[in-house]
Amino acid sequence: MTQAAFDGVEHATGPDPRWAVIWLHGLGADGHDFAPIVPELVRPHWPTLRFVFPHAPVAPVTINGGMRMRSWYDILGFDPQIPQDEAGIRASIQRVEQLIAREVARGIPSQRIVLAGFSQGGAIVLNAGVRHAAPLAGIVALSTYLPLAETLTDEASPANRATPIFMAHGDLDPVIALARADASRQYLEHAGYALHWRRYRMQHAVCAEEIADLSAWFEDRFKAVTEESR
Repeated sequence: MTQAAFDGVEHATGPDPRWAVIWLHGLGADGHDFAPIVPELVRPHWPTLRFVFPHAPVAPVTINGGMRMRSWYDILGFDPQIPQDEAGIRASIQRVEQLIAREVARGIPSQRIVLAGFSQGGAIVLNAGVRHAAPLAGIVALSTYLPLAETLTDEASPANRATPIFMAHGDLDPVIALARADASRQYLEHAGYALHWRRYRMQHAVCAEEIADLSAWFEDRFKAVTEESR
């Protein structure tokens, strides 16, 4: 993916960004969806960040009657026993790989790249992050779950075994049940990943308390990576 081919929204908090946050939206939204979160999330003393909000491709979604919308993969149903769109999930993982490579080519090393996503976007960054061959700064997975969990043992990259993961969910989520998210959380913890797990009294959304907690988590990541590079 070249810079000219990028389809999405970008926002830098200042000149010459030193970090990048690649943030994937949820089903039916687009890259504009989470751009307004930047002023609420960012603290004045942080290093300069480039937020990258890509648009998902437009495709029919089975669960919505085949309606065409922006989606990272098809959803055949919400029951965990229903087959997953493995081909679509893997295609979006490759899109994330291309976005990471694009940031590296622009001078930001993978150790200073955070992958973030909400709902479908969170499912993709979880999968992409644990499989990425070079260490990342962190992974943020909001109101989501881990598809393709059965392949994780064979496909996970040692480079991101210790990468911190911020995973959060709403107790009242009617789209992705808390039990499904919690099962993914337990799976990742049992696999040895360092999860910062949070629950909020909300539905399939983002709340102010969550943004504050996420901001504190980012602060810790900036400090840790800076100390590691000394």
